[in-house]
Amino acid sequence: MLFKQAILERIARGEVKIAFRRWLRPSVRPGTQLHTPVGLLAIEKVEKVNDTALTESSARASGYAGLDALREELKAEGTLYRITFRHAGADPRIALRENASVDATLFARLGRLDTAAKNGPWTRRVLQLIAAHPGKRAVELATRLGVDKEWFKLNVRKLKNLGLTESLETGYRISPRGQALLKRLPR
Repeated sequence: MLFKQAILERIARGEVKIAFRRWLRPSVRPGTQLHTPVGLLAIEKVEKVNDTALTESSARASGYAGLDALREELKAEGTLYRITFRHAGADPRIALRENASVDATLFARLGRLDTAAKNGPWTRRVLQLIAAHPGKRAVELATRLGVDKEWFKLNVRKLKNLGLTESLETGYRISPRGQALLKRLPR
C-alpha cells in the first residue's frame, strides 16, 4: 500500500488515519504492520465498502483535497476497501541498519534464506551487487543478476528487514550493518 509523500507527512502528524483502495484482493490485513517512509502503520481494520462511502468528508479524512482527487487516484477495477490504521512509531529497521554489529544469528538467517531459495544461494550476490552499484534501479540490478525485477525487489526487502540495505529515492545502498557483514564474509 503506497502513499504519496504529502499524505505520508499528514499520517506522521496523526491527521490521516484512513485510506481507500480498489483491490482484487486486499494487500494488507488487520493486525499487521506496514513499513512506510514515516514509520510503521498498524492496520486496524480492512473493510469492503461501496462507492457511497466516498464523500467529500471521507476524501479529506484520507488526505485528499476533495472527492474528485480521491476518485482520480482509485483504480478503475476491483472492490473498494476502507483501511483504518494508526501511526505505530518509528521503523525499527532504521536503528537496526545503523547498528554495525554482526553475529552468528544474522549469518544463520542469511543461510536459511539461501537454503530456502529455489535457485540456490543469492544473499551474498545481491548484497555485493548493491554495494558495487548504489543508487541503481531495481530493473538494472535484476538484469545484471539475470533475474526478474519482482524477484529482485522481494528479496531486497528481505535484506532490508535484516537491516542490511536501505532504499533510496532511486535504487538501494548497503547500510552500515550490511557493510560490516560484507567485511566479515569469507572471500
